Amino acid sequence: MNIKVIIEQGEDGYFVAHVPSLKSCWSQGKTKEEALQNIREAIDLYLEP
Repeated sequence: MNIKVIIEQGEDGYFVAHVPSLKSCWSQGKTKEEALQNIREAIDLYLEP
């Protein structure tokens, strides 16, 4: 499954990740890699039955 993830750097230096197609599916991390790992977990939790 391919899901579009947007990662942006916030004013505080953290990276914020969100999934436009999944309402309220957001996460963050100190690095891009950490934000991507965290959003993957958030996606898994969001899609759990």
